Amino acid sequence: MEAQVTEAKPRSRAATRQRLLEAARGLFAEHGYEQVTVRMIAAAAEANIALVGRYFGSKAGLFSEVLAGEPTVAGVLEGEPEGLARRLAEFAVARMHSEPESPILRSLERSAGDPEIRELVRDRLRNAIISPMAANLTGDDALSRARLATAVFLGIGTMRRLLGPEPPSPDDVDRLTAVFEACFRP
Repeated sequence: MEAQVTEAKPRSRAATRQRLLEAARGLFAEHGYEQVTVRMIAAAAEANIALVGRYFGSKAGLFSEVLAGEPTVAGVLEGEPEGLARRLAEFAVARMHSEPESPILRSLERSAGDPEIRELVRDRLRNAIISPMAANLTGDDALSRARLATAVFLGIGTMRRLLGPEPPSPDDVDRLTAVFEACFRP
């Protein structure tokens, strides 16, 4: 009788922390924030449930870490301020015509109103999109204009979620550039 060889999971702190992050990413993507429990995450990671608290503070802290590893629009916001409207339009049109590239971002759209992570979502939105966008604008009301452009940008994701990806129009980028330029105008 041959002994079965099982692959041992690495047990270092870094490896366990990484397994918890990967398990959480998969579960949050599949079920959404509200439906996932710390117990589910620990079981999927084959880790002690107490380690979630030790490494991340809470389920919300773990979600924050998962979210921090997701794609952002940072690259779009970098560059010359004059080209921001066009870069943002090109990025938004690409999103409009395809499924979201990240299951976590889909989960975030579904879970954003959860009281446990509402402030985390607000902070992420402010720090990853609104404030960097406002930094590219001039005038006293740059923050208000960045909020308006962000609302347009996020609305594209909502439309895609409700209607599905739409076939592209040759004029989509030009039209959306004009919309963002109007939002950015002082």
